[in-house]
Amino acid sequence: MSFGEMCPIFRRVVAEWSPPAPDATQPAPFLFHVSGNGDDRSALRVIATDFQSKTFQAIKSRQQLEDLRDDVGIGGPWPDFVDYVTTSLKSGDVKLIMAGSSESGGASCAKLIAQKSKGMPRISISLGKLVNWAAGEAMATLSLELYKEFKEVQSSLIKEQESKYQLTKVVAAEQEKNATLQKQLDMVLYSRKHKSQKISDGANSDSTSVMISQDSPDKHTANNPSSTKGPNRVVPAYRRSKVRGAVLDDTEDDA
Repeated sequence: MSFGEMCPIFRRVVAEWSPPAPDATQPAPFLFHVSGNGDDRSALRVIATDFQSKTFQAIKSRQQLEDLRDDVGIGGPWPDFVDYVTTSLKSGDVKLIMAGSSESGGASCAKLIAQKSKGMPRISISLGKLVNWAAGEAMATLSLELYKEFKEVQSSLIKEQESKYQLTKVVAAEQEKNATLQKQLDMVLYSRKHKSQKISDGANSDSTSVMISQDSPDKHTANNPSSTKGPNRVVPAYRRSKVRGAVLDDTEDDA
């Protein structure tokens, strides 16, 4: 990666005087912009301005950046150095130190100092002061680049919101689909449960009928034929069978 491929950096920073001036008016906040330098993808451009009377700029060529790399002591491939510089400038430990008189418009130059983290090497970029047309051109460039970055962020946010909206619609449709499937499943389960209950009730009814049939008197009678026979009764004389044939009478004839 080169500085021409890096994402533009915009940061707000409060300037300090070197040496410190106790009686000096507190400087206005500065906005600085770091990006590649146009068509020269190996160069770096830094602009810092308070949009009033102080505007500073530095354009570093590849050779100057190589010297800065040696001063900082960052080894390894070139993309590692680019990453270290950009990460340092995005960190919270960034200072703009102005040199010169603290009187109005007295600063003749400045340094942008950044440190990735405590104990790590510091990046120090010297900035020259711009005046008149050059200062106005630098402020215009920074403003246009800031607006361009804003529009890109806005476009990205709109796309993200649209994607979120579409995803919400998909999720809602899936939830509705799942609810419909769950409803259908509940109906099938209820139908099967109801059918199973009817079959169970029918089986219980048949079992009860069989038990009642087995316990009925008629069933006991059929199973026990001897119970239908009554007690031995004496048949009346007139219903007895008469003995057919001659009756022998051995009584004597009347004289």
